[in-house]
Amino acid sequence: MNGSRYRHAAVRAAGLALAITGIGACGAVEERRDAAQAEATRFALDRDAGRHALLCAALAPGTRDELEETARSGCRDAIRQAIEEDDLPAAGAVRAVDVWGDRARVVLEGDTLFLSRFPGGWKVTAAGCEPRPDQPYRCGIKGG
Repeated sequence: MNGSRYRHAAVRAAGLALAITGIGACGAVEERRDAAQAEATRFALDRDAGRHALLCAALAPGTRDELEETARSGCRDAIRQAIEEDDLPAAGAVRAVDVWGDRARVVLEGDTLFLSRFPGGWKVTAAGCEPRPDQPYRCGIKGG
C-alpha cells in the first residue's frame, strides 16, 4: 500500500509540475506575440512618420545589409527609396500575429512583416511582403 500511495503522490506532483510549466509556456508565447506586435506597430508608425533612422535600427542586421547592397546606398536613403517605390507600403492596423519560437509574422492592413527575436529584442527581417497563392511571400525588403 505505501508504495502505491507513493507512486500516486509522485504522479500527482509530476502532473502539477507539467501544468505549471504549461501555464508558463503559454505566458511566454503570449509575451513573444505581444512584443512582436509592438515592434511591428512601432515600425509601421515610424514608416508613416518618415523616421528613416528608426526604421533602419528596427531591421535585422542581414536585412539592413541586403537593403543597402541592393540600393547601393546607406540605409536611410535605401528606406526612403523603398517608401517612394512602394516597396514599403503604409501598413495600417494589425490584423493578425503568428509566433513560432523566435520568429513571427505580423499581418497589417496594408503590409505583412516578418520578424526574428535577437538578444536586443525583435527585429524586422522582411517588410513590404505580399502573399502569393502556392508560393512564398514577395517582399520589398528582405534579408539575405
